[in-house]
Amino acid sequence: MERRTMLRAAPVAAAVLLLAAACGGSGSTSSASGSGGAAAPPSMAAASSVGAGEGQLNIIAWAGYAEDGSNDKTVDWVTPFEKQTGCQVNVKIGNTSDEMVTLMKTGQYDGVSASGDATLRLIYSGDVAPVNTGLVPNYASVAPFLKDRPWNSVNGQMYGIPHGWGANVLSWRSDKVSPAPDSWGVVFDPNSPYKGKITAYDSPIYIADAALYLKATKPDLKITNPYELDDAQFQATVDLLKQQRTVIGEYWSDYTKAVQALESGDTVLGTQWQVNVNLVNAGSKAKVDSTVPKEGSTGWSDTWMISSKAKHPNCMYKWMDWIISPKVNAEVAEWFGEAPAQTKACDLTADKSHCQTYHALDQAYANRISYWTTPTRNCGDDRGNTCKDYTAWTQAWTEIKS
Repeated sequence: MERRTMLRAAPVAAAVLLLAAACGGSGSTSSASGSGGAAAPPSMAAASSVGAGEGQLNIIAWAGYAEDGSNDKTVDWVTPFEKQTGCQVNVKIGNTSDEMVTLMKTGQYDGVSASGDATLRLIYSGDVAPVNTGLVPNYASVAPFLKDRPWNSVNGQMYGIPHGWGANVLSWRSDKVSPAPDSWGVVFDPNSPYKGKITAYDSPIYIADAALYLKATKPDLKITNPYELDDAQFQATVDLLKQQRTVIGEYWSDYTKAVQALESGDTVLGTQWQVNVNLVNAGSKAKVDSTVPKEGSTGWSDTWMISSKAKHPNCMYKWMDWIISPKVNAEVAEWFGEAPAQTKACDLTADKSHCQTYHALDQAYANRISYWTTPTRNCGDDRGNTCKDYTAWTQAWTEIKS
């Protein structure tokens, strides 16, 4: 197993912000929907205690989540952990959620930093175990709005420890788009004056963005959750995205290319991550504004999860507590470009405006986000198992882009 980290971000002021592919990727079949999404996760007990470390820890992580000084000698929260615990950390970089799910199935890794479009697949397939949060002392001061959520828990049982989060924001070149938009409607307008310069995120999970817009603007569809779409709701959403395809200049999944397109003017309007906006504003003459529109926004929340086959469970529990400790979570959030999950981290960031920029302690802002969750056939209501699962989303996304 190879110990390494990988950085693909540009510097912002004194820090380097990284988001890499952490907001997910295109996908394979959702394990959560294998039996209609209604079955309970495999029964297994959470740990009852944490003993001495086993001397090693093998994890899968988004690039930038487990820095050991090899990218920047001043950025290292792995070595201090190793010295404190005796757990030698081996990091496998996962570039997409699908890759992480596949790797976890091998049983070779103790844990993973999973995004919401992977977590339920891992839970329902039995590849991750429930977490005893009482064994993670720093969990107590994690933001309450990140706990017991649909993407990291089942029936009140946590299956991971929240790490960091962010919104997918509506962004625009302020020198080229006027008036300033306040609705996602501008990216779905088939007669848009910005045709060919509109962008959207390249993943099946982006279907939820269109569903969120229809939830607000087409009440007759009765969409209550953008990840729980029955046939009629799903078809209306797909139709909207096919219409949008006529004005899209470029879909993006590599955030560095999204930044370059904004800087060059090839993109002037569309969905971005906040870090993309910050990078443009800090690194070029182009200026970009962003907002969470009146319809709300989709977003992501990453979770550290422990493998059900972990060979080094004590080291993994120690890692989960370490990575959300105030100082370390502050360092990760700044290096990565996200809101920290740890509320006490905001007092320890080098950039004292970091948490304000990323709305880290703003529950009202967080409540406007519909966080990525793996779609399953179970609608979560009296419609039963009639919703479209992630397989259907993946197939539809291919059709939308063709």
